[in-house]
This record gives sequence, C-alpha cells and structure tokens, in this order.
Amino acid sequence: MSPAAAVAASKKFIGAVKDEWQLYSDQAEDYTIGAPIGFGASSIVYSATFQPSPDAAPIPCALKVVDLDRLPPHALRLLMQETQLMSLSKHPNVLRVRGTWMNGHKLYIALRLMNAGSAADVMRYTWPGGMEEEVVKCILKQALEGLNYLHINGLIHRDVKAANLLIDDDGTVLLGDLGVAAPLWETDDGPGHLKKPLMGKRKSFVGTPCWMAPEVITGKQYDASADIWSFGITALELTQGRAPLSRATPSAVLTQVATAPPPKMERNGGVHTYSAAFADTIAQCLQKDPSKRPSAHELLASGFFKGAKKKGYLVGTRSAAYRV
Repeated sequence: MSPAAAVAASKKFIGAVKDEWQLYSDQAEDYTIGAPIGFGASSIVYSATFQPSPDAAPIPCALKVVDLDRLPPHALRLLMQETQLMSLSKHPNVLRVRGTWMNGHKLYIALRLMNAGSAADVMRYTWPGGMEEEVVKCILKQALEGLNYLHINGLIHRDVKAANLLIDDDGTVLLGDLGVAAPLWETDDGPGHLKKPLMGKRKSFVGTPCWMAPEVITGKQYDASADIWSFGITALELTQGRAPLSRATPSAVLTQVATAPPPKMERNGGVHTYSAAFADTIAQCLQKDPSKRPSAHELLASGFFKGAKKKGYLVGTRSAAYRV
C-alpha cells in the first residue's frame, strides 16, 4: 500500500483520533540503536532514540528488527499485514508503527517505547500470583477500548493475551502484535479504499492455544466474538498469574477447550479476592456459544468497566509493588 493509499484508508477508520505521538521517519540515519530489550523467533527488539537533526531533542523509541530470510512465505505475508494495520491504526490503545525501512534482508520497524513491557512481564516480576482486581480492571478497560476500535472497523485481533498488552510508564496500555489480525471486510477495486465494515466470518486456525476460542479450535466460522473469549482468558491469566491450561500440552489444551466446560474464576482461592461482578463478567466472555458473548462495546458500557480507574492508577500500583 502506498503512503497516499494508506492515508486514504486511515481516514475511513471509524473512531480514529488525532495521534498525540508524532510519527518518526523512515530514514535509518535518524535513529541510534541501543541494547536489545526483547527477542522473537525471527526478530529482536532494541531500545533506540530518534533524532532527525542535531538540534532536535532525542526521543526514546523501540526498534523491531526482523530477519526476513528467516521467515517462511506465510509469515512474511502476516508481517506485511501487521505493519500495514499498525501504520493505519490511530487509537490511544492500539500500538502504531512510527517508521519503517529496509537494510539488506532486515526490516526495521520503529515503535513507541513501552517502558514497563507487557502486562505479562509486569505480572511476572511484581504480581506472580496474579494482580489485584483494580489493577486488572484498569488494564483490561484500556485493552477493551483498543479491541472495540478494531472490531467496529471490521478487524479481529486473534491473539489477545497478557503478553500482547503493552504498558508505558504513564499507565497507558496498548494492544500490540497485530501480526495475525484479520479483516472482516473486503477492499474495493481501488487500493486502500475500504468498504463499509461488515462483521463477516473467518475460518483460519490462528492464535495461541490457551487463549483460543472453541469455535476457532474446532474449525468453525468465527468473528470478533472469538477475541472476547480470548479477552476472558486474559482476565483469568491476570488474576491467576497464568492462563488456564498453560501447563498442559498443546494437544491437551485443544481438546480441553473444545470439549470441556469453560474455565471459571476462583474468587477466593488465590492471592487476592475478586468481586462477584468480575467473575460474572468473565463468565459472560467465556460462553461456549459465541452469540451469547457480549461485544467489546457492551463490555465497555457495563457497570463493571465503567468503574475502572484512570490509567494513572497503574503508575502508583507498579511503584508500590516494586517497593515490596
């Protein structure tokens, strides 16, 4: 997609807002690469600074460097899709690409630096037994805002989990890793022109097993409600310290999710105690029948999430946790 087409497409995204964070550049010389801060099967994420001129203040950022030679064709296609979607998305809770360029067989993707890492990282180092309810609610509310933005624009994320909820120092939570996100709309004949989003169906077997919805595992058609199941599993993950069935083999996970009753929240059996309202919200998300699950919009309108604290609440709770 050309830059002009990308701009045309982004203008059609429902709920897009003015981006408070500037776009960087696609020029390698504007960046200074620092130490690695994350590793993937075919990529490394580095801390970096963006400084387009000597008199400009350096801006901390992250650089995802992907070795294209190590990607099979289908993964390369997904990466191109992820980069395109993350370039177009303009929402306070969806990670956006700030610049890209190629150097030999490596693709460089500039992103906002999320200093606290993922929700999974924060939990692992500060709340290994699970987070308290107000913290989880604050994180999930922001994730829901990002999901709702994707869904109303005819997109499904397909890999919602704590590792893909990125947190910054100011408490902002961004929905990241759109590598397996998929459109539920078709493109018009003209490049970059999107038809009105219509919530269609998908059949691809995509996602991470512990978080996959039953209809995805069984090969049935699915839509954005599959993300709501994954969202419910993520809620359990953040309260229990790990996702249900995370210690089972992949084949056992697939069988259990497809045939067993949905997992439930243990309100009083862990490190923290959780409200009946929270348990009920998770139960609604984990309905085996997709048509019975609430939408992201409906969840945001619920009394439970309307009572979520502002993002700044995470700053104080993280600091307190580090002091313990």
